[in-house]
Amino acid sequence: MPLRLDIKRQLHSRSDRVKCVDMHNSEPWLLSALYNGTVQIWNYESTTMIKSFEVTELPVRAAKFVERKNWVITGSDDMLIRIFNYNTLEKLHTFEAHTDYIRSLAVHPTQPFLLSSSDDMSIKLWDWDKKWALTQTFEGHSHYVMCVIFNPKDTNTFASASLDRSIKVWQIGASAPNFTLEGHEKGVNIVDYFPGGEKPYLISGADDRLVKIWDYQNKTCVQTLDGHTQNVCAVCFHPELPIILTGSEDGTVRVWHANTYRQENTLNYGLERVWSMSYRPGSNNIVIGYDEGTIMIKLGREEPAVSMDSSGKIVWSKHNEVQQANLSKISEEIKDGESISLSTKELGSCEIYPQSLAHSPNGRFVVVCGDGEYIIHTALNLRNKSFGQALDFVWSPQGEYAIRESYTKVKIFKNFKERTQVKIDYSAEGIFGGTLLGIKGAGSLNFYSWETTDPIRRIDIEPNLVYWSVNGDRVAVGTDDSFFVLSYKPDAVAEALASGEPLDDEGVEEAFDVDGEVEENIKTGQWVGDCFIYTNNGNRLNYYVGGEIVTISHLDRPMYLLGYLESTERLYLCDKDVIVVSYKLQQSVLEYQTAVMRGDLEQADALLESVPVDNRTRVAHFLEKQGFKEQALVVSLDSEHRFELALQLHRLDVAKEMAEKIDAAAKWKQLGEVAMRQSKFDLAEDCMEHAKDYSGLLLLYTAGGKLNKMDQLASTCKSEEKTNVAFISLLLQGKVDDCIELLCSTNRLAEAALFARSYCPSRVSEIVKLWKDELSKTNNRAASALGDPEEYSNLFPEMPVGLKAEQYARENNVSQKSASNYSAVKAERSQPLSERLGGEGEAATSEKATEEPAAEEPAAGEEEEEDKEDLDLEDELNLDGEDDDLDLDDEDLLNEDD
Repeated sequence: MPLRLDIKRQLHSRSDRVKCVDMHNSEPWLLSALYNGTVQIWNYESTTMIKSFEVTELPVRAAKFVERKNWVITGSDDMLIRIFNYNTLEKLHTFEAHTDYIRSLAVHPTQPFLLSSSDDMSIKLWDWDKKWALTQTFEGHSHYVMCVIFNPKDTNTFASASLDRSIKVWQIGASAPNFTLEGHEKGVNIVDYFPGGEKPYLISGADDRLVKIWDYQNKTCVQTLDGHTQNVCAVCFHPELPIILTGSEDGTVRVWHANTYRQENTLNYGLERVWSMSYRPGSNNIVIGYDEGTIMIKLGREEPAVSMDSSGKIVWSKHNEVQQANLSKISEEIKDGESISLSTKELGSCEIYPQSLAHSPNGRFVVVCGDGEYIIHTALNLRNKSFGQALDFVWSPQGEYAIRESYTKVKIFKNFKERTQVKIDYSAEGIFGGTLLGIKGAGSLNFYSWETTDPIRRIDIEPNLVYWSVNGDRVAVGTDDSFFVLSYKPDAVAEALASGEPLDDEGVEEAFDVDGEVEENIKTGQWVGDCFIYTNNGNRLNYYVGGEIVTISHLDRPMYLLGYLESTERLYLCDKDVIVVSYKLQQSVLEYQTAVMRGDLEQADALLESVPVDNRTRVAHFLEKQGFKEQALVVSLDSEHRFELALQLHRLDVAKEMAEKIDAAAKWKQLGEVAMRQSKFDLAEDCMEHAKDYSGLLLLYTAGGKLNKMDQLASTCKSEEKTNVAFISLLLQGKVDDCIELLCSTNRLAEAALFARSYCPSRVSEIVKLWKDELSKTNNRAASALGDPEEYSNLFPEMPVGLKAEQYARENNVSQKSASNYSAVKAERSQPLSERLGGEGEAATSEKATEEPAAEEPAAGEEEEEDKEDLDLEDELNLDGEDDDLDLDDEDLLNEDD
């Protein structure tokens, strides 16, 4: 199959002409050296510039990171090499290195060496441990030396490219080059080594618009790549993928297959000429420098070519080599999330570059796909069984397989021989294996029978991934932003096909039911029973069962599912470097949840004993989600969860038991409200006492006429400083003296005086004296304005009646009488107050009526006179004319002399 070069642009920054780019090996940073003399450092993950500093006013043609020293080294047209600390941007050292423009720099991977090349036709080796001493000068080129680079496989040697049309390979310590490669018709601009160990290759680009691949052991040209229309200025072998990238002054970057040398792609970002390229070992990212800015692209998939069979054997590829390990034979203790040390076995080398590997359902065969081809090998010793051309390859559960040969041909094979071809009238963009053969195309997912190739169902969805359960009755379909879980109904399909009635374009409508949709983008997935386990783009490992999502772990990097082993009850994953980790996932829990999903509660009850105690609450949450709340209440061991379930099931006895364990006011209050709604007042009272819900208790006691309880409530509230509830409790009991004492104890003397005038006139003078004493501390004038009934009895003509009424009320405190006396109290209350108070009260009332004739509506003039008198009174008391209330905090009153 063609290389899956999904090319994504990671960074796009416009700037002046970029003459050199480099990538940091540990940080997500890239460096751009500009023609205007500036160096920029970008964070390509956040796409932000983190550093920018001016080196010189002349072009900076070369710049490199030195990670182990936290340095950036630059070479420029002023012939100087400068060293900067990239954290502080401090210039650490500067020296004159050449007598002409510096074209290239190369940092030794382990030694403290720096190579520089220049238009002065020389190459120089510098040792920074010896204060940048010039260790050696290499001479031999007859024109500008455009590029130097160390050999990654033999760091004692390096290569140079020159406009004298030659490439020379040198050895540190030797004055003359080891050999010279000639073949370009014009000057050579760039050279690079193949990073892998299997090919002793060099690549070069020149002004003759050609790219040449060299075998530096045989000193021969292996291949010439012709395609650019201008000078080639940048070349590199990709460190991970079997591709070659070349950049030219024609503004394009061309992608070539490193094995077949065919051109795979052409990239043009409209930034004019290409000047430089760089990569980071172990990454798929490539950074490119243009006339008008910098581009970073990500090529291919980071998902490794790896597969695991049902017995725990995994195979994976590293470049063209295939390796094997057996996870089921690991004897050491495995901890969740920690990398597993694998004992690997070399199976051999593939003829094609593996882009994907997949075991057959029985584990006997493994298919390797790549380069537009597939090869089926025996899994034991990687012996070839079959091969062919294909864009995609998938297995069926029975061991058959299908290939997408082209956009119009999908073929099914059995026993390595073609059995049939699926008839399609649309462009097939991909195929998916499983219980049914899935074909993506025409904006939909189309399912076909493996046996008859009959169309089963068309679903209007753009799928990326399709995962079938082992039983074949469930399927997960992943899209760009969510995934759907569907139930497959084979009986409905068989009945529809047996009826002989023609099917429309949609297929059998009853074939699938939608069980759920989850708005998560899945990367990899697998079914274990009726549980769908998956990793998502947020680097979380979850599983979905019955509409509930359970997070197994938060991953620290992108991981890919390998599979689940029942023998170890562990789930295995790996990263892009095939570093394997594992997580415990109890088989009993999965079996229990599967039994519940299938409605087999008897089997679920039988399996419950095998579920570990620490997983019971998780199972209870699952049961609750499925509507089995009674079972969840029995299974759950979490007190809070049991409390909530008991409330939902109206099991208040269990809820009370859980509330006693939790002992939280919120739980008692919640239970009390439910008990009130169900008229269980004794339980409600108990809950309110635990929750210290004094207002609720007041309501309950007043409604129930519990006088003794109200007395206890008042005492409790006073000690707890809940004075509002305490005051109302005392008032409802008719304990006016206690009410007054409560108001006085809280320094509410004004309220106490007014309350006494209404309910206890005999104590008005006492309270007024206290009020005046307190008020005089801040304002004597305001205090003297208060009237005391003992001093100004003429101002309180109703006082005798009030005293008589108070005495009567104390002797006949109806608040202390039981509800059985209601009729008698009502009859007594129907008599006029004067009759109940006796003759004295009647005489006092008559006298008051004589002294105070009925008020008449004042004439307009009288109203104005009264208003004037009120204003005069305000002036006399020094009150604020804009406020009718007496402001005891008024600054003027507080400062006024008595």
